[in-house]
Amino acid sequence: MHVLPFEKPIADLCDRVRELRGIAQRDASQDAELDRLEAEVPRVSKDTFRALTPHQKVQLSRHPNRPFTLDYVKRLVAGFVELHGDRRFADDASIVAGLGTFRGRNVAVVGHQKGRGTKENMKRNFGMPHPEGYRKAIRLYELADRFNLPILTFIDTPGAYPGIGAEERGQSEAIGAALQTLARVRVPVIASIIGEGGSGGALALGVANRVIVLEFGCYSVISPEGCAAILWKDGARAEEAAERLKMTAPDLLSVGVVDEIVEEPPGAAHQDADEAARRLEASIARHLDELDRIGSDDLPADRYRRFRGLGAYLEA
Repeated sequence: MHVLPFEKPIADLCDRVRELRGIAQRDASQDAELDRLEAEVPRVSKDTFRALTPHQKVQLSRHPNRPFTLDYVKRLVAGFVELHGDRRFADDASIVAGLGTFRGRNVAVVGHQKGRGTKENMKRNFGMPHPEGYRKAIRLYELADRFNLPILTFIDTPGAYPGIGAEERGQSEAIGAALQTLARVRVPVIASIIGEGGSGGALALGVANRVIVLEFGCYSVISPEGCAAILWKDGARAEEAAERLKMTAPDLLSVGVVDEIVEEPPGAAHQDADEAARRLEASIARHLDELDRIGSDDLPADRYRRFRGLGAYLEA
């Protein structure tokens, strides 16, 4: 498991807890030590993560062991059937889309998907979609609208792929069409930022009635490295850029970009994916129940009001 320098004490404790859980199943004399360590993990985690800088939180949002979209789908969506291709050019593996059941209710699911290891990351293009990925998403948005299925999206991308081929095939048009389609659907849309959300590549899945962010998720118009390179011609100033971009969960909530922060398990989501999924599931279910009270004709207007309200302020 990849371990960031600042999380090493927590990772060591979590490893020890997992080891003791296996031993305690065979030797009850270890129960007391297991209870002590399980109580210690939240304390050490809270002390460590309370002092994290914005850049360190960005590093956590990109953690290679962090649960990705398919990890959450496996835990939250029963009977998931993935749909492939945009019916125009190809299938883009950096966006997964399909149909399934969330708590007994049929839903459409669209999410960015990164890979684990070099081979899978090449297949998934490091979670950076091409135009055909966004057009696949549009396919699902329209399908969900036609059959009255709530849409659950999972955001986790550095941004849309900026390569020549992607530009030739209409990257900006595909993102714009995804924004337009998602804004118009007459079904509830709930977006969950589970890792990093970068630029329009993330927003194409984020025009939602409710936007949820995990505690160490990030959301921004640009990466800290890209921001530093543009502003100061020095990518090494990414740490300063991360602070100025106000891209961490508390900052996002304070300005209304997100509607709720979902607290992650001790040690962050990659230390306990099952618990992270349970907490996210409870949040999605609660927001879905709230949106059910809004008529289908009013759901696009609800999204419109939400996004028109961003950036509004009163002069004293």
